[in-house]
Amino acid sequence: MKLFKFFSVLALMLLVCTPVMAAGFNAEEGISKFVEEMGFVSFFMGEGWKNAVMILIGCFLLYLAIKKEYEPLLLLPIAFGMILTNLPGAGMYDSEMWNNEFLNPASPNYHSYGYIMAHGGLLDILYIGVKAGVYPCLIFLGVGAMTDFGPLIANPKSLLLGAAAQLGIFATFLVTQMDLPIFGFTAAQAASIGIIGGADGPTAIFLTSKLAPELLGPIAVAAYSYMALVPVIQPPIMKLLTTEKERKIRMSQLREVSKKEKILFPIIVAIVVSLVVPSAGTLVGCLMLGNLMKESGVVERLSKAAQNELNNIVVICLGLTVGATATATSFMNWQTLGILCVGVVAFGIGSAGGVLMAKIMNLFLKEKINPLIGSAGVSAVPMAARVSQTVGQEADKRNFLLMHAMGPNVAGVIGSAVAAGILLSFLG
Repeated sequence: MKLFKFFSVLALMLLVCTPVMAAGFNAEEGISKFVEEMGFVSFFMGEGWKNAVMILIGCFLLYLAIKKEYEPLLLLPIAFGMILTNLPGAGMYDSEMWNNEFLNPASPNYHSYGYIMAHGGLLDILYIGVKAGVYPCLIFLGVGAMTDFGPLIANPKSLLLGAAAQLGIFATFLVTQMDLPIFGFTAAQAASIGIIGGADGPTAIFLTSKLAPELLGPIAVAAYSYMALVPVIQPPIMKLLTTEKERKIRMSQLREVSKKEKILFPIIVAIVVSLVVPSAGTLVGCLMLGNLMKESGVVERLSKAAQNELNNIVVICLGLTVGATATATSFMNWQTLGILCVGVVAFGIGSAGGVLMAKIMNLFLKEKINPLIGSAGVSAVPMAARVSQTVGQEADKRNFLLMHAMGPNVAGVIGSAVAAGILLSFLG
């Protein structure tokens, strides 16, 4: 029986190969060409080893997303995108199509998105949504449909905490753009790195795609990594800047917010922010549209689609394409290490800014604010609010800060979008 199977396979191979050989096919040349085009060979040629290292980094990020559950919804597709873009010969993403000269209408080498659609790989085509700023805005639409601004409306002072938590963005921007050998970043690159301090992945991607697309991969990985590490990074900062007595401050229950207030809030915010900072209108407008669909109660189907189907599809496309920008050339350099280091500093300053603002406000308020909720002013919703609750209960098990922390937390979403708009208006 085994002998019969062997001769059957041999006969099938001869049957397939005979017409090819008869047509003049050179088996030696064909095999040689096939071997040369294999991705494995590329790893051992020139700087191909860098691609292998990037694939290993992608696998490590997959481990963090799957095993440790660090922001898996976006970290998983980002990591897989990193793997796909660094597979030699696959041709899924061509970084040369996205350099400034290629997309500059004044350049002799200018090509439109139509050229990319016709000649680009799969990830090149999907990346148009990032470059055009479509994906981050659609994610904000879904975020708005899932967000309850009630705690912010009930306690408007939370806006100050959300604004103060953006300190890390501007402080890092001002320091990083200095003409120092340790940094060496342009103003546009410094702004893109500073936005990491807002702890808002879509906002970081939106701003970086406009100002410094060459840094999109490292900045996106840093932003989502630090968002996942909120429970690790924030508590030491919070405890360092507060006393045990301050951490035990109990806050009175928030008032009930009417439906009318919840409906008017997104309309008013969208109009006011767009008039004051037009560059932030796109992100804030989509955020408030999603929230209005949720709170109005008359378009439940649209609200659920924004929260689920649309949001999920966009997250997949956004994650894959952002990961695709993390090529060996753009990622494996000292600049990336600098971004990771500066990014965590920006995030730490933002967390500290919210806590310090709460302490300053307590100097003038009769009803004191627990400073721990200030750290929730960064845009990592709802993780930063949960960290405030956890640290608060370590000091007093009967202290419930979650709903109070949600106020500055959702204010931080608006604040980071406004901060991105301000930077874009100055540097865009």
